[in-house]
Amino acid sequence: MIIARILPLLILLAATTRAENSAHPVFLWEIQGAHNSIYLLGSIHMLRAEDYPLPTVIESTYAKAEVLIMEIDMDDLDAVASQAAFVNAGVLKDDTTLRDLMGDDLYEQALTAAAVIDIPLDMLNKTEPWYAAMTIEVMTLSRIGFNPILGIEMHLLSKAVADGKPVEGLETLAEQIGFLDGLTIAAQRDMLLTTLAEGARIGELMDDMIFAWRHGDTRYLETALLDSFAEHEELNRVLVTNRNKRWIAHIETLLDDDDDYLIIVGALHLVGDGGVPNLLAHEGINIRQLSEPASVR
Repeated sequence: MIIARILPLLILLAATTRAENSAHPVFLWEIQGAHNSIYLLGSIHMLRAEDYPLPTVIESTYAKAEVLIMEIDMDDLDAVASQAAFVNAGVLKDDTTLRDLMGDDLYEQALTAAAVIDIPLDMLNKTEPWYAAMTIEVMTLSRIGFNPILGIEMHLLSKAVADGKPVEGLETLAEQIGFLDGLTIAAQRDMLLTTLAEGARIGELMDDMIFAWRHGDTRYLETALLDSFAEHEELNRVLVTNRNKRWIAHIETLLDDDDDYLIIVGALHLVGDGGVPNLLAHEGINIRQLSEPASVR
């Protein structure tokens, strides 16, 4: 979950229009096991109150599922310990500064871009670039009303806790932090500069992404998202495609289970040739995208 918060800033999306009362697909897939069903839901990790209610098919699918699986087991996360783990990994402990890691020229570019979106970059001068990028993204999204408490994971997690449904994780928090902290400095610089550059248009970008997500527009998201993301080769490989491949093996083991599962991962993981649905299809697994029924006037 946490990793995917940086990703909406790395995409350029143009607006689309559709009639809201017509039937349309959503970012939700169904896989039939021998004795169960596995549902795969693409998530946006921070939303606004105005983005609710969710499509009814998402809520009805949650009701069918007996177990929730997220990128990490959020039910067992300690908020204080989690924040401490990020700080321990992302805050510089010696005399090195963010300027040192960026280099003078790129740091000056970052300062200029930060000033445009009113971000005091100096306050992050003792952080690694990946940590600065994540902090800035949360700041810019929070300013326009986005909140992780309103994200898909937290919304469904709160329901699962109230309903007594088990919650599991595909990865650990330590693994997710390791993916970020293990990025080369070049990739981290790329992440920070892109986050700052897209910050000026974050509201428009998120509006367009949420609309495309709500309408299950995979072709649109594949083209707009993957084309722009292709130039960020290391970020794409480490944060997306390598993880998708690891998740496939885990999902396949669930096909022999009796419980119905709802697996919730960032929407970026579900598009393109390297996306989880396509990888499963290449393994000969029958997977279909679900749709929101037409509304009744």
